[in-house]
Amino acid sequence: MDVFIRVPSPIGELLLTGNGAALTGVHMPPHDHLLRKDAGEAADDPLLAMAVAQLRAYFEGSLMRFSLPLAAPGTSFQRSVWKALEEIPYGSTRSYGAVAAAIGAPAASRAVGLANGRNPIAVVVPCHRVIGANGSLTGYGGGLERKAWLLDHERRHAPGAGPCP
Repeated sequence: MDVFIRVPSPIGELLLTGNGAALTGVHMPPHDHLLRKDAGEAADDPLLAMAVAQLRAYFEGSLMRFSLPLAAPGTSFQRSVWKALEEIPYGSTRSYGAVAAAIGAPAASRAVGLANGRNPIAVVVPCHRVIGANGSLTGYGGGLERKAWLLDHERRHAPGAGPCP
């Protein structure tokens, strides 16, 4: 059975979804349209509790890599892009072209952008770490202000970043 929980965060309320065995979504507002009609709210689901704990640690700056079972529904190409996103180091960014090259499809930067935009597990699968080739912040489903916040947050807490201002 699909379950969900709403969690406050520094970037607004997050909607976490799971299937009992894996995290299937981390969504930002507006997000209620993403819920399956048969999904039940489950504040006591062990997997969602683990996801909440890891997200809290991430937002506190003490967690740099999530370790959760994930089950994002998507095509094999989308899943390969999402897997590549998980390899972008905390506090770093990559261009769409660099992600395309990393998955062995150097001419597919536009397709990478589309797959990046369909990532259903925001923050945990760090699609916010993908930027334009010129270093500009480009499209983000949660809005560019959230993307900027996440990147600034990671840069402040990345190893070697020094004390936070």
